Amino acid sequence: MTIVLGAIADDFTGATDLANNLVRGGMRCVQTIGIADAPLSPQEIEALENVDAIVVALKSRSCPAGEAVADSMAALDWLQARGARQIFFKYCSTFDSTDAGNIGPVSDALLDRLGGSRTVMVPAFPVNGRTVYQGHLFVGDRLLNDSGMQDHPLNPMRDADLVWVLSRQTPHRVGLAARPVLDRGAESVHRHLDALAEQGVRHVICDTLDEHDLEVLAEAVVDFPLVTGGSGLGQALPGQYRRRGWLADVAQPGRLEPAVGGALVLSGSCSRATLGQVAHFLRRHPGFALDPLALAETDDHLGKALAFARCHLADGGPVLVYASADPERVRAAQAALGVERAGRLVEEALGQLARILVDEGVGRLVVAGGESSGAVVSALGVRQLRIGEQIDPGVPWTQAPLPGRASPLSLALKSGNFGGEDFFTRAFEVLPMEASS
Repeated sequence: MTIVLGAIADDFTGATDLANNLVRGGMRCVQTIGIADAPLSPQEIEALENVDAIVVALKSRSCPAGEAVADSMAALDWLQARGARQIFFKYCSTFDSTDAGNIGPVSDALLDRLGGSRTVMVPAFPVNGRTVYQGHLFVGDRLLNDSGMQDHPLNPMRDADLVWVLSRQTPHRVGLAARPVLDRGAESVHRHLDALAEQGVRHVICDTLDEHDLEVLAEAVVDFPLVTGGSGLGQALPGQYRRRGWLADVAQPGRLEPAVGGALVLSGSCSRATLGQVAHFLRRHPGFALDPLALAETDDHLGKALAFARCHLADGGPVLVYASADPERVRAAQAALGVERAGRLVEEALGQLARILVDEGVGRLVVAGGESSGAVVSALGVRQLRIGEQIDPGVPWTQAPLPGRASPLSLALKSGNFGGEDFFTRAFEVLPMEASS
C-alpha cells in the first residue's frame, strides 16, 4: 500500500483537525491513535486500504522533548513503510510549545531522518482567525500574547514572535518568508526558501493572512519531503497533489455509516471557546460539573457523575459531563493538587465515564480538549478513526470500530479553542442517524 501523505500530529484533536481538512480537499483519510503494538484486526487492515492519507495522532505536545522525538520517529518509520510521498508534522495553530520544545526538536529529528535541508512552519489557520504577519502570530486582530489564549495550563504561549520562539528550541537558524514574498507567487517563495537554505536557515516561519497565501505556500513546498504547520496548510495541499496526478477524484470521501446510540458530551477543556459552549449547552440540556478536588477526595464524586449521566441518557439525552472551569478555579485546583495531578484526575475520570457509558449504549460522543480526547480514546481502546464530514472548521465527525459493537462509535474530538458557541448541541443535529425500525 502507498499513500500520498503521512502526517504526524502532536495531539489527538489536532490530528482530527488536519484529517478533516484533508477530507474536505477530497482525500480519503484514516486517523490512527498512535502506532498499534498489537497486530491489526482484519477491520483495521481493511480501513487502511484505498486511502490517500493517514494521520498518526500522538500525545507528544506536552511530554519531554526526547519522548516526543522518539514517538515521532516511530510514527515516521510506520508511515514510510506505507510509501508516504510527503510527511506533514502537525502542531497547534497557536504554536503551543515551550522553550525546550517540542516543535523544534521534533522538526529537526524528522528532517535528519528524511535527509531534508529545510522545511516551512505554517501554523496559520485563517478561517479560524489564526494568522501570521511579519513572523508574529495573531488570533483575530490581537497578538497571541494578548488574545486571551496565551495562558494554556501546560504550554503557555506569551511570545507572539514565532521566529524568536522557534530559535529558542533549535540550534539551527530560523528565517522568515514575509508577506511581500508570498504576494509574488509560489516561484518567488521557492526561490526565497532556496536562498535562505544557502544561508544555513533550516526552519522558515511563513506569513499567512488568507486562503490564497496557503495555496501559494502549498504550491511552493509540495515537493518538500517534510512540511510542518497547522491544519490550514492541510486544506491547500490536496489541490497540489491532484495537479500532479497523485490523487483520483473520489465521490464523498467523508461518508460514514448512520449513527446509532445515545448522545454524550465530555469536556475537559478550559478554553474560552469551550466555556462558552458549555454555558450554551447548559441553558438547553442537563450537565454535571466534575471537580478535581472532589475527585481527589473520594470515588463518590465520579459515581455521582455516572448516575447523573445514566439518568439523563435514559431520558433521551444529550447530556454533558464537564470539568471546564474559569482560569481562577483551574489555578486553585492546580495549587491544591499540583498541575500534573489535577489534569490526570480529570482525564482519568472522563476516560472511565466514556468506557462505561459507551459499553452501556452511548453511540454518539463529543469530547472537548486535546488531553481529554487522548484520555477518552485511550480508555475506549480506539486505534483508528474514519474521518467524516465537518461540523465546524477543524472538527469533523469520525467513526471508530470497537470490539463487541455491531455499529461503529460516532466520535467528535474537538480542540478546546474550536467550534461555535452552539457546537455541542448542533453537532448531534448534523449527524445522520440510523432510521428507527
